[in-house]
Amino acid sequence: MKNRIGLKVGRNDPCPCGSGLKYKKCCLGRERQPEQDLQSLYLRRYKIHLKTPREIEGIRKAGRLALHILDRVEQEIAPGMKTGDIDLLVHRLTLEGGATPAPLHYRGFPKSVCVSVNEVICHGIPGERILEEGDIVNVDVTPILDGFYADVSKTFFVGTPGPDALRIVSVARDCLREGISAVRPGNTVGDIGWAVQRCAEGQGCSVVREFVGHGVGCDFHEPPQVPHYGRKGEGIPLAPGMVFTIEPMINLGKRDLYILEDNWTAVTRDGSLSAQFEQTILVTEKGRESLTPYDL
Repeated sequence: MKNRIGLKVGRNDPCPCGSGLKYKKCCLGRERQPEQDLQSLYLRRYKIHLKTPREIEGIRKAGRLALHILDRVEQEIAPGMKTGDIDLLVHRLTLEGGATPAPLHYRGFPKSVCVSVNEVICHGIPGERILEEGDIVNVDVTPILDGFYADVSKTFFVGTPGPDALRIVSVARDCLREGISAVRPGNTVGDIGWAVQRCAEGQGCSVVREFVGHGVGCDFHEPPQVPHYGRKGEGIPLAPGMVFTIEPMINLGKRDLYILEDNWTAVTRDGSLSAQFEQTILVTEKGRESLTPYDL
């Protein structure tokens, strides 16, 4: 049996009618198959909570605040600024917006935002590092507004970028755009990863595999995981109401990394530049909507 998004129900799977019986012992062979309750099916099979219209609106509002914060950060970034100054700015703007910063104290993370400079792939801890002319810096913002989360990041230029900085930031943007374009009901998580991987490797860059996109909205990290590499047609089918991040981390050199002694900061093993762009994406009935939209 297949439903309208292409999700196949096997003979030995739980019957989608909710009876608790196996499909072969219940509705298999009936002339009219019951309408699948996608909410129940996705929660039971994948532990994915398909968002309600009320929840989607809450995430959308959190997304507007997150974008406002990123816009203010972009206005302030300049050579000579400490990464800790970005943290103070994000923390203040989050509170002024009536929200709280999700990263603060999350599994021991000590700051309100991740700030990742040059060779830092992700989870950079803001502090005394001073931004220099020609650096690139990723700022990853996640406010919690009225109980809802929105997750978004951009990589910014500090002053005038050099050719390597221009290249890796351009490729990272392309990768997010291609990943988003693969989102529609009936496609799979693997389609997203395939699109990102093809884009990055086709331009001579590499995709970090240790960190992935994730469900978000009612919690900071929810199922499903969304790898930025993969094969077309594999993985969980996308269904209306799914909300997750696509956040490819793209290296100018090889994809290998290591974690610093702070147990958070991930850096490229070969010292090459790394860039990332991230948006929170909703699967709609006919396609997708970014709940943290900006131009790519």
